[in-house]
Amino acid sequence: MILLATNGSKRVRLLQAARARLKLPPARVLEWRDWLAQPALLGTALAQPCRFKIEPPGDDPAAHLQLLRDGCRLQDRAPVRPPAHGELLAMDSWFAGFDAAMARLAAQLATLPQARVVNPPRDIALMTDKLACQQHLAAHGVATPALLGRIDGYDHLQSLLRWHDLDRVYLKPRYGSSASGVVAYRRNKAGRQQATTSASMAHAGGETRLFNVKRIARRENPADIAALVDALAAQQLYAEQWIDKPRIGDGHYDLRVVAINGQPVHRVARMGNRMMTNLHLDNQRGDPSTLLSEPDMAALEAATGQAALAFPASGVTGYDLVVRRGQAHVLEANAFGDLLPGLLWQELDTYEMQMRHA
Repeated sequence: MILLATNGSKRVRLLQAARARLKLPPARVLEWRDWLAQPALLGTALAQPCRFKIEPPGDDPAAHLQLLRDGCRLQDRAPVRPPAHGELLAMDSWFAGFDAAMARLAAQLATLPQARVVNPPRDIALMTDKLACQQHLAAHGVATPALLGRIDGYDHLQSLLRWHDLDRVYLKPRYGSSASGVVAYRRNKAGRQQATTSASMAHAGGETRLFNVKRIARRENPADIAALVDALAAQQLYAEQWIDKPRIGDGHYDLRVVAINGQPVHRVARMGNRMMTNLHLDNQRGDPSTLLSEPDMAALEAATGQAALAFPASGVTGYDLVVRRGQAHVLEANAFGDLLPGLLWQELDTYEMQMRHA
């Protein structure tokens, strides 16, 4: 097995540990930064029949910066400074560089039929473009929150809300991940507004800088909310229908389900009392079997299977869902959605299960 990854990253450590438990030899790692600098290394790495898995490049700041600068060049944009830790900077340019890298990788893999690719680059690129991915899922009959389209800024958001007669929406960066930059926006008839987000703002030298933090904040000052929306919209932002999550105690939850070869396997409830329930934000895990009724569980499995059919060439995908009253909506597809340490299905973790299916 060959990985395009960052050696020493959590994903690589967990996968190598799974292979050791199954008495399989360690996977070989081709570093993202090395492949970006010398694409011919891929042909050498995949010279023999093998299984090839692409992991995200974000674990390596040097690879992230290279993709960001490649994107700036492709967009005919001045190079940006290196982002600080956790900074949301030119996400649209980063994706332009990443998308071009995935296209180059796909072209290389077309000449290397001996490599069995876990998730093809084109699927990975599509799932990384969150707006295009949701449009793709909807076109394949998957129930998703209604998309309201791209948001150009705060004023555009307000006009869109008036047009659709809405008072609450979720705003999502088109190329974000792990709830970075997501905003739960609400307003009432009296004009009071509220934006709940993990995005922190800093103002320096006339520039508004955004940082992804673990502390969820609630903003109610209209000027702050406008600045936040404008800063996110500059990196591409879209809006979607607000769907209520099922309640549990004083909080609520949604679900992450991993599909392997199109079949739903590992699943976990993400429980919290804040708008974003991503597990890295210190929310709690729950057992869906204790939370979902039989019709809800059937809806979860059917929706996951249908979503996986929209990516038939991808062997390992993660899906975030809201399931209520026998209906399931897919919030997101994730090509790198198998990072769920310690979560077992049939006594195997996500990486062991992948090896068994392979």
